[in-house]
Formats: sequence, C-alpha cells, structure tokens
Amino acid sequence: MGMETATTVKFEDFEYKRPDVATFRKRFLDYLSEFESAYTADAQYEILLKLNELRNEFDTMRSIASIRYTINTDDDFYSAEHEFFDDVNPEYVGCQTKLYNALMNSKFKRDLEQKTGSVLYKIAGTYIKTFSPEVTEDLKKENSLVTQYTKIIASAKIFYEGEERNIAGMSPFMQSTDRQVRKKASEAKWNFFQDNENELDRIYDELVKTRTRIAHKLGYKNFVQLGYDRMERTGYTPDDVRLFRESVKEFITPATIRLNDLKKERLGLKEIFYYDSQISFKDGNPVPKGSPEWIVRKAKEMYEQLSSETNSFINLMIDHDLMDLYNRHGKSAGGYCSYIPNYKSPFIFSNMNGTSDDVRVLTHEAGHAFQAYQSRNFDLIEYRSPTLEACEIHSMSMEFITWPWMELFFEEDTDKFLYLHLTRALRFLPYGVTVDEFQHWVYEHPEATPEERKSVWSDIERKYNPQINYDENDFLKRGGFWFHQGHIFKRPFYYIDYCLAQVCALQFWKKCNNDCDTAWEDYLRLCKAGGSKPFLELVDLANLQSPFVRCTMESIVGNVMAWTLDAAKEFV
Repeated sequence: MGMETATTVKFEDFEYKRPDVATFRKRFLDYLSEFESAYTADAQYEILLKLNELRNEFDTMRSIASIRYTINTDDDFYSAEHEFFDDVNPEYVGCQTKLYNALMNSKFKRDLEQKTGSVLYKIAGTYIKTFSPEVTEDLKKENSLVTQYTKIIASAKIFYEGEERNIAGMSPFMQSTDRQVRKKASEAKWNFFQDNENELDRIYDELVKTRTRIAHKLGYKNFVQLGYDRMERTGYTPDDVRLFRESVKEFITPATIRLNDLKKERLGLKEIFYYDSQISFKDGNPVPKGSPEWIVRKAKEMYEQLSSETNSFINLMIDHDLMDLYNRHGKSAGGYCSYIPNYKSPFIFSNMNGTSDDVRVLTHEAGHAFQAYQSRNFDLIEYRSPTLEACEIHSMSMEFITWPWMELFFEEDTDKFLYLHLTRALRFLPYGVTVDEFQHWVYEHPEATPEERKSVWSDIERKYNPQINYDENDFLKRGGFWFHQGHIFKRPFYYIDYCLAQVCALQFWKKCNNDCDTAWEDYLRLCKAGGSKPFLELVDLANLQSPFVRCTMESIVGNVMAWTLDAAKEFV
C-alpha cells in the first residue's frame, strides 16, 4: 500500500489473509541473494526497501490477527491464526536474522550505513546473537506457553455479587468505600489465581527452563543477557539497572512510606492492608463522569485542542474504529497499542471498567499510538519505534501532558484525580523494580522450585515496599502477587522499561508545570525521532536527564513530594 497518509478504511474492513510461509521464505531469500550480489551500496539499499515491504506485509497480517484474537479469545478462526503465528514466528525470526547478518557482512557496509544510520547496525548486531536454527522448536514452545497463560487469564470467571465477572470487572469493587466490599472483592480476585496456582506455576516453570535452554544453546551463561539482547538494549547494562534499583530504594521507598502514612490519616485507618491498596480517599476515588462512549467524545475534544498533530491523530483513531476500549467476556486482559504497517495505523486496546484508569490507560496508550502515527513514514522498519523503555516515555508522559484537560473527565473531582495519578506514579517505582529484581533472580536460578520463587518474591517485595500487609491472605503471604503481572510471563525484563520511563515522564510533568509549549516541543521532537536513536540519545534529544544518574532520582522525589504534600492538605 505504501501510502504517506494513514488508512482510509475502518479496522473491520482491514483485509486479513494468512501469509503463505513458503512463498514468503522464497521471496525473502531471493531478495537476500540479490542484496548479497549487488554491485553498489545504492543497489543494496533499494533491495533493503523491497525486503521491508515484504516484512511489512507479514507484520500487517500478524498484527491484524493478534488484535482480533485479543478482542475475542473465544473466536475460533483468530485463535487458530494466533496459534499459526506462534508456530511460524521462529521461522520469520530466522529470516530476519539472515537479513541482519547480510547487513553486517555487506562489502559496502560503510557506505550503506551512511544511508541507513548507525542504529540499524546496532540493532542488527544485537539481534543476530538471539537466534539460531537450533532454537526454533524451543521458541515455538515458548510462544505456546505464553498463549496458555493468556488464555487462562482471559478465561477468568469470577462469581461476585450474583454475576460472572472477569479480572478487569473486579476493579470497581476493589475501589469501594466499603472496606468489607474491598476485602471480599480482592479475595475473590486472588482466589482465581490461587485456584489456578498449580497450572500457572507449571507454565512459568516451563517458560523459565525453556528460555534457559535457548540461552545455553546460543552460548549465553543464562537468560539474563539474552533477555536484554532480545529487548535490543544498547548503552546500558544489567549493572546500570541494578544501580537504578538501588536509587529507587534510597529515594523512592522512603517517600512511598510517607505517602502510606498520609493515606492512613485520610482513610482513618490504623493499618493499610492489601485490599486497601486501590482506594485513596474516604469518600471514594475519582471516576470519569460518563460512559466509555462519553470518555471517547471528551478525548476527541481534548486532543483537538492540544495540538494540530493530536487533532489529526484522534480523528483518524475515531473515524476508522482503531480503538477497542470496552471490557467484556472473552476479551484479553490489559491494554496495549499495536501498529498495522500497511495501513500506517496504530490500534488502541483496553478494558474500561468505570474507574479512573479508564482515562489514564486511554491517555497512556494514546501516547504510544501518537508516536507510531508520527513515525509512520520512516522507510526503515527499525526506526518506526524505539526500544521499549523509550516507547514508555511517549505513553507515560502523555498521561501528564493531558493534565490541563482532566477536568473534562473528572469535573469537581479533578484535584483528587491529579493527586491520585501523581502519587501512583511515584508508588509504582518500588513495585516496578521488585518485578525486575525478581526476574533477574529467577533467570540466575532457573532450577528453583515454584515455592522458592514465591519466597524470593516476598523477600524482594518487602525490601522495596516494607509497608505491605497481606493480612490473612495465605496465597499473597506466600508470594503469589506476581501471578497477575502478565509481563513476567510474556516479555521477560520488559518491566524495568516502565520504571526508567516513569522517571523521564515525571520530568515532563515538571516541564509542563513550568512551560507547556516548550514541553510539547520536546515531546513532539521525541515522537518524531521514532527509533532512529538509542534510548539515552533519545532522552537527551527530549532535553531530559538520564534516569541512571542518581541526582535525577533525588530531584524528582523532591519535586513530586513538595507538590504532593501541599495538595494533600486539601484532602485531610
């Protein structure tokens, strides 16, 4: 299709056709042969663009199939297509690895790099370490296990208050002003995970062992560095991340203990138990003042006012049905943004449930989608999107950039929402690094038993969140909380990306407080750069301070806590 503009048709009319893998492989290898025998860098570049068109076609069909599967995991046709891509993806990865090897070994590498930029070669050099034909069956096994986890979570049927609900449907009850309702709803949710404990333990144990086996076959000591290489991380190491976690413990953990004390005062409680974690105000959390459809209308108004760029973006998303936001049975859990290359269109997926997260998640995923929209015309696939820690800057910062419009959604409860949003952003960091340290331990100790893993989770959890109190819930006291964190199963080592990005997003929050116009210019420049630079260079491009610098964390805590302590006076 190759259009400069995005799609002119609605998502339901996007054509899906299962790729013929044999045809794809033949065309790919034929182009690759032409690439290797070309006589000039210009000729190689033209062939590279043809290979990109072929990859775009495959990625388009994979994205459409994946989106339609997660919209309804009970759909037999797209369930089969989802399994098809699980099965053939290792072969696709193998083709991509051949391309990256050809790039690295090109006799015109220096001239070609002048055309493509150096980042493509950094990506290629990292990527080729993560695959060999020897691990193909193991990769299929890994994909199958991840799908098993997704199906279990999507199949949740929690009987509560006379109705059958899924996990997202429990959130409003877990935020009730009635403490007994919160407790009962929280117990119902976690009982689902306890009922499936053995099966989830089996899936994760097999995932850890499968990933470790892949790492050993590829020559890695364990899965840790392979996990980093899969994320295409360059410019920082696991040691840098360890120091980042230590800064969170030093600066953020004491701040969250203070926030917990303020919450006790507000709620009039002597102790905060796990089932109180979702409530922040005695008279209830702020909620959007209308239906999901009403929220979308308000979002349209907001983005039309924010900038000319967001105006054209939001009208594309709404006019072409590029969002599926409503929670229902059979729908996959969580929220995400996907990109459909041949239609040059992002797609936003979430599960609205009547809580403030309906707005927060929409703005978060809109940040991802807006960046994809801004970067849609990069010729090179690799430059349309950066590595994930940079992607999360787009999403988390958009949450704060839209603060001036939150009154559209929350009306008289806007101040409560802003307080809740900012304090949750800070409180997230200790949890996020807990997930990260846990995964490092798991893949450094792949032979650990499920019971040992849960015990270690509990130890790490209390290191960063010493105020956690699971009351009498045996499952959570034994260390089962991480079962609901899909990233741990699906994308190992992803979660630290949210933490690094949160530190950057909180800098955007400060920028917006001081000079909205300059903040937007920095944000737009970041989005337009796509993946053409590595993470730390993108941070610099956006005029942000590196999250790995200790004083950055110290400064953020000071700014956020000063605002928070002042705002908290209103809610006493």
